[in-house]
Amino acid sequence: MAETLLAIVLVTSSANGSSLICRWPPSPQASPRLARPRPSASYDPDQHDNPWRSAHFHDPPPADAPAPARPRDEWEYIWQRPRPARDRSRSHSFSHSTPSGRASPSKDGSGAAYADRDAAPADAPLHDEYGALFGYAAEFLAGLLCPKRALCHQRFALAVDDLFFVGHPVCAAADGAWRFAQEPRDVRGRGRGSRKRRASGEDLAASAELEPPSASTSASASAAPDAGSPAPAAQWLQTFHVAFVHEVPDPSSSASGNIGKYFDVVYQQVAFTLTAVLFQEQVLSNFVEKECDVLSALKDEYASKYRPYEDYMNQALLVSSIAPAMKTLYESIKSRSLAHLTIHNLPLELQLPPYLDTLLHSTDDDEFAEHDEAEMRDGGNNTWGREFSVAWRLPGLEPWKSLLLLSGPDGAGREWMDDKLLAEQLIRFLETADVTLSLVDMASLLDWDLETQVYPIVRWLVHHRRAKVVDIVHRGLKTVFSLPFKIETPIKQLAQAFRHAFPDPSIPSLPQLLATVSGASSNHFYATVVRSKERVPAFHEVVLWLLQRDLLVTLHLRVRIVVPAVLKAQVRRQWGEQRRVSWRARQERDEDDDEDGAVFRGRARADSGGSERDFGTPFFETPAWYARRGSGSQHSRASISDIIEPPILEEGIELDEEIEEKEKEAAAAAAAAEAGHKGEEGLEEGEDVETSILADPGRATFVQRRWLQAMSEGKDEYVARRFDQINQYFDGKCTDDEILFRAEISRRQLREVLHVYDEYLQTFLHPS
Repeated sequence: MAETLLAIVLVTSSANGSSLICRWPPSPQASPRLARPRPSASYDPDQHDNPWRSAHFHDPPPADAPAPARPRDEWEYIWQRPRPARDRSRSHSFSHSTPSGRASPSKDGSGAAYADRDAAPADAPLHDEYGALFGYAAEFLAGLLCPKRALCHQRFALAVDDLFFVGHPVCAAADGAWRFAQEPRDVRGRGRGSRKRRASGEDLAASAELEPPSASTSASASAAPDAGSPAPAAQWLQTFHVAFVHEVPDPSSSASGNIGKYFDVVYQQVAFTLTAVLFQEQVLSNFVEKECDVLSALKDEYASKYRPYEDYMNQALLVSSIAPAMKTLYESIKSRSLAHLTIHNLPLELQLPPYLDTLLHSTDDDEFAEHDEAEMRDGGNNTWGREFSVAWRLPGLEPWKSLLLLSGPDGAGREWMDDKLLAEQLIRFLETADVTLSLVDMASLLDWDLETQVYPIVRWLVHHRRAKVVDIVHRGLKTVFSLPFKIETPIKQLAQAFRHAFPDPSIPSLPQLLATVSGASSNHFYATVVRSKERVPAFHEVVLWLLQRDLLVTLHLRVRIVVPAVLKAQVRRQWGEQRRVSWRARQERDEDDDEDGAVFRGRARADSGGSERDFGTPFFETPAWYARRGSGSQHSRASISDIIEPPILEEGIELDEEIEEKEKEAAAAAAAAEAGHKGEEGLEEGEDVETSILADPGRATFVQRRWLQAMSEGKDEYVARRFDQINQYFDGKCTDDEILFRAEISRRQLREVLHVYDEYLQTFLHPS
């Protein structure tokens, strides 16, 4: 974890200058770097970048080659870093440290013990352990790491050669008092400087957003006091800075875009949070200054006695709380574990993402990017939150997932929160959580809301490594497991811990158990290992132990739909017959429409004055309807010319509504025919020639839907409806647990569908 971290240093500044108070480890060492050999002065330096000359560098020069007339002083441009352990004859006079504005606590004048080089003892190089770090003078580095007031209270990043310093320096106010910054109200800055301040200057009083829940006490306390509330006056401390010293990764082995993200995570997750707590305690009780007084006096005492720096740090671990916190944090970062710190009786938990180092290796960039893309696709980052967005590689926080509790410190779950109600809810959740229950089942048992109550607790537990999100384990251990690709811890060490945890001789050893699981990964754990219902409780604890140490990987059933070529040919023939029948019906309908139109046009001609030749009867002959009228009618003697127009014959006349309805039916039939024609065009292009797999049944095309319908021919109606309901999840991506949750069906119903449609389905096991 954080393989580039070299040391953690605490520097302060006062009116007398800057000082490096302490560091951990006591003697940090940078890793050796690959470098080109320095060319010999006998060659022309202008030609040393030539590839051939570089490849034949050790070959002797030609005998007739004239020696270049270049002075040897040209090679003095090569800079050499001063060695940490200098010879006594080259030592010079300087003071031990300037931690405060007051005099040194040493009464015998040992602070100037090295002013006289003749009076220095034989082990004078030990002095460089106090006065130098990474080849630089400690006072020089302290001055670099304690910037001016305008650069404090914001992110600090400084690169010096192959060293990179990350931190968050803080300082007192202009009057020398330590107080919390007061948030501006309704003030919108103008200009370029204001925008820069808002973007880079994070106020420590608003650190609750970046602090973990365990440090919520410090965040709430920092916001509680008023900006003008009295606080213990600082005597000399003006600035302090907890800086994290990193080694700049080799550009040839890392991606430049990820290096910035790497240091951003270090700053946000560790440097800023630790500084927030120290700043709060300094404002409230002048804590940092008191600690620096103790450490400075101890440092001067050990330096005056020529004691090694390591002895000074070992004693500092006993008299200070900042020094043990720096040591614990450094060792936890290096060991990829959670750091449990105590600063001024205030518990604090800090950590870095477990896969942070993968950002630095170009060989893992593709894998990292692929995993990030999968998280974004599955909604992992949206459900987990911003603090889990980089280098965590967590499975999606989904309702069908489960929670595996991990072993933590004593009393965990009862001392995490000061709020009694929250603590009771947390304890109740921990008592209900079980790896055989899904998160939605836990929410149902607790009568809690999944999004607002269960998920926040799960995030908190995972962030503090009290639990991990896993797949559900069957109560009868009928779950298929496999082994991970890589086991970090040596098998020998794990086997000893396993035998210590399970001394029962009926339980096989860890190597034998792993070999059994690896050799029969297609069968579930019960059939492979347990083989007896009486042994299920004992092996249930074994499975939990293996899952906690990432020694087992759960395999899930995934389903894909396979469309045989025979089925495609059958659908094509059926569709062709339907099209021919539809075409014949449409042709007959068109002929009937033509006949009806001819009759209608003939009658229209009769009404408009057609000839007798056209209708076969004299047009002005007295119509029958008029001749049948009674003699008593007043129009009995009237002639045909007196009649303005005859009544409209309703037979054979179509209303406008009927015409519009037929037009709509014709348009719909034309659209269906066009869609079918497009589908048939797809078939004619060779899509139905060979057997294929449906990539996304949820977005099936017209032809693919015809294939799915053909699969249900001759099947039970109930099972066919169930297949139509869940075939959208048969894309090879959804696991069986996800299908059961989304479709709201039982495992037996899913098994029935898989059995009936076995000839069209491809099932396989794959990890989440």
